Formats: sequence, structure tokens, C-alpha cells
Amino acid sequence: MCSRARECFFLAAARVAGQLDRNLIIGLQTTQAMSIEPPPPEPARTGRPPGRGPAARWLFGDVPGRRGPLTLTLLAVLVYALFSAVVAWEVRLGLMDAMQGLGWAVLSLSGILGFYALIRSGLSARLGSDPSLTLLQSSFGVAVTALGYAINPALRGAIIAIMMLNLVWGMFVLKDRQALGLCAFALALLAATMAWKSATDPARFPPRIEALHFTFAVILLVATSALSMRMGGLRARLSERKLELQQALATIRELAQRDELTRLSNRRHVLEMLALEHVRSARTGEPLSVVLVDLDYFKAVNDRHGHAVGDAVLQGFAQALRAGLRESDFAGRWGGEEFLLVLPGTRPVDAAALVDRLRDGVARLLFDPVAPDLRVGFSAGVSECATDETVEAAVERADQAMYRAKAAGRGCTRVHGRPGS
Repeated sequence: MCSRARECFFLAAARVAGQLDRNLIIGLQTTQAMSIEPPPPEPARTGRPPGRGPAARWLFGDVPGRRGPLTLTLLAVLVYALFSAVVAWEVRLGLMDAMQGLGWAVLSLSGILGFYALIRSGLSARLGSDPSLTLLQSSFGVAVTALGYAINPALRGAIIAIMMLNLVWGMFVLKDRQALGLCAFALALLAATMAWKSATDPARFPPRIEALHFTFAVILLVATSALSMRMGGLRARLSERKLELQQALATIRELAQRDELTRLSNRRHVLEMLALEHVRSARTGEPLSVVLVDLDYFKAVNDRHGHAVGDAVLQGFAQALRAGLRESDFAGRWGGEEFLLVLPGTRPVDAAALVDRLRDGVARLLFDPVAPDLRVGFSAGVSECATDETVEAAVERADQAMYRAKAAGRGCTRVHGRPGS
């Protein structure tokens, strides 16, 4: 009962940890939208799966993990296109020189489309650890924004707000030093632009007004950078927490599925694997055999040598099973000194031959450090798990065959074929 209660506890803990893990992943997807591609929605059962049309494939390609950076860059393309439309409006109103406005629009749009091409082709992955090139894109945005400040005196106050957008763009991706560096680059470039225009065109860029503009820019950009660093720290802590939860969940799953002493599957898990193989056998028509193994005279081992030696025997036997079974086979501790083997694609006669080979390997086990003269044997019962019966019925017939092996003198194998045989 204690073992069963412990398994129930681990199962409940696994469900709780799994729910926490899912909640944290949702939070990470919200805060890391610029660097982590959200999982695609479940495809509809009818019609074309969402996001897989010709237009989507042309825009995003078929490489996993590239859709997120491309989506962000296409959003930047849209933003620059809207700014270009505003510039065209200003030209129409006579607030900006037409050639300067056209040059700015061509430069900004060609630049951001160049970034899109680098990411879409996969070349960006060779340029650094960030495939979205966030720092380079933000630096490019700072440069074209400073240029826009120089050629747009009528709305240059609004340009400072646009400069903030460049810093916000990398808020969830850039590290602290990168965020500070970008802020310093933006202030330096803005200061140089203001000084240059104040010296060459003081009528439209009065020095005192530019000094006030720069003061506001320092306040806004530094505050934005501080917020960016704060969000970056939160993202790092969330990533660490997510990793810790994943590790804890993996440990809980291991404890819920493995026998603590032998490190084989426990009874519940090996029965689940048997049920899965039973379904696969019904689908493919391949045979499926079940073997129930019981160590001979194990109680006498415990009584004579102590439970520590008994534990060593169980561990040694489990190691022999792992060494002797095929990769497609499963083994689990059924209870006490009993073990259940699941042998997919194996008929009972072949399963019996495999058990005999295992018996030879177990006979060679040595326990010299704890019991020099101790040798271990086992009795085994084999049954074929038919598609028209339950797995419990197949295990019961293997159990009956195993008791016949015990009655026959132990150290042998008996086969119970299909139901009714």
C-alpha cells in the first residue's frame, strides 16, 4: 500500500507540475514574443491547416523557428511603410522636401526589406546567435530615425517618440549591455544630428529648442532603456524558472514510472507499455508475447544473507535483463521478486528461447563482494497476448504458466499459448 500511495502522490505531483509548466510557457510566450515562435494552433480537421497556404509559405518558408523572427520583421516593414506614407503626406502639404522624403522612404524600406531577406534565406543565422538580428535592426532604425530628424524640422519633436520605438523593439531580446549600448548610440547620434543642424540651419533648428529636445530625449530614452533592462531580467528569470520546472517534471515522471531499486519500469508503467503494444499488435497483426519471471528461492536469500544482499540480487537481475533484452522489448518489476517482460513481434516459442538465453546470463551473475557462493535462477511463464483478449488476461495466463514452471522443479520455462490452449 505504501508503494501504491507513493505512486499516486507522484502522479498527482506530475499533473500539478505539468500545469505549472504550461502556465509558465504561456507567460514566456507573452514576454518573449520577439525571440520565441509561439506554437502553431491545432490544425482544423477540415480544410487547409492555418498558416500553411501558398502566401504563408512564400512569406515564412518551411523552416521551423523562423516564422517568429520573420513575423517581427514584417511588422517592422509595415511600420516603415506607414511612416513613408506619412512622409508622402508631409511632402504633399509642403512641410518636407520631396527628394529628401523620397530618399528617406527608399532607404528605410530597402534596409528593412534587406533584413527580411537575410532572415528569410537563413543567412542571418550565420551572423550571430540572434537569427532575428534584433540589435542590427534596432541600430538601423536609430540611424534612419536620426536622419528623419534632420530632414523633418516641422515634426522633429515626434521623431523623438519614434526613437523610443527603436529601443522598445528589442526590449524582450537584447541583453542589458546591448540595451545600454543602443541607448547610448541613439543619444549620441541624436545629439550629433541636433548639433549639426543647429550649426548649419539655426533658423529651423534653434539651438535652445534643440537643447530642450535633447533633454527630453535623454529622459525618455534612458527611462525606456531601464524598462528594457527590467524586462530582460524578468525574461531571464522566467527562462531559469521554466528550466527548473522542466527538470523537476522530468524527475517526477522518472519517479512515477521507474522502480526505485531496480531502475526498471514499475508495475503501472510496464502495464501501460503492454497496453500500447497490444493496440499496435491489433493494428499490424504482429505477435506479442508476455513473460512473467519469478526469482527462485528469493525468500531464502533474504533469510540467509539479509535484505541488503536481496536488493543486490534484484539489481543484478535487472541489469542482466537490460543487457539481454532487445531494444524493442520492455521489462518492469511486477512486484517483489517478480518481473514482467513485454516482447513485441515475438511468438511464444521465440520468447521461450529468449528467456533461456536470459537464464544463461543470469546464471553467470556473481555476488562475490556480498555473497561469494550465491547463484541466482528463475522460473518463467510465457503467454501470447491475443488481439481478442485483455492484457490482464494474457498476464494471468503467463502467471499460470510460471506456477507450472515452479511446480516442475523451478529453473525452467513453461508456455501458455493463446486463450483456450
